[in-house]
Amino acid sequence: MPMPTSSPDIATPGAGSTGSDASVASVASIVFSLHGVTKTYQMGEVEVHALSDVDLELRAGEFLVLLGASGSGKSTLLNILGGLDTPTAGTLHYLDHDLTHAGDLALTRFRREHVGFVFQFYNLIPSLTALENVQLVTEISDDPMSAVDALSMVGLQDRLHHFPAQLSGGEQQRVAIARAIAKRPDLLLCDEPTGALDFRTGKLVLQVLERVNRELGTTTAIITHNAAIAGMADRVVYLSSGRIVRIESNAHRVSPEEIEW
Repeated sequence: MPMPTSSPDIATPGAGSTGSDASVASVASIVFSLHGVTKTYQMGEVEVHALSDVDLELRAGEFLVLLGASGSGKSTLLNILGGLDTPTAGTLHYLDHDLTHAGDLALTRFRREHVGFVFQFYNLIPSLTALENVQLVTEISDDPMSAVDALSMVGLQDRLHHFPAQLSGGEQQRVAIARAIAKRPDLLLCDEPTGALDFRTGKLVLQVLERVNRELGTTTAIITHNAAIAGMADRVVYLSSGRIVRIESNAHRVSPEEIEW
């Protein structure tokens, strides 16, 4: 049935799950499913097929990496998972709620209540401190963690009152992660979170994302073109030309400290 426009009573999936082993993800409950999802954009007289007949399931507490080159469809897929876009064809379900034809209000509620986003560029408000940027979310969430706790989790307890211009790129990205997790989302979606960072700083950000997944049990999906990150995942989804070409499971997840690129 279509997702109601009023706020649904949806239990948080994966509570207490660590997502630290592929075997955990393999038996975990399915929280998100896409079947036959296609996305077509009309560019003048040309149809652009961003996604073609995609089938994918996300499991509670897992760490998923969506890997592909530019133009492979991974950002479009992430936008559909996060309720920022809708499929042209196919079906999309979150738990028992059909999001396939959900309207703007229902999708807004879905994003607000269940999804945290981390983007390549940090999207912080320059005139607000790190603490105030996170409080923008905690003040409108139903059951948030405190902004201080969120920033402490990403290692910024000593930078609460610094403005974005006073923070490094890696610190700004960690503020963005704190903002995303402060509302305790069921699903954390990260679009090239290390793309604007150097190697050392990128590894620090990956450590934070791994900790969020492990300690909070948040289902986490990262899109990237960096194949080295794949070792961190429970499963790796390879995309090319708008299609999933294969999905691989890692018997053991590599820690961010072991990754080199």
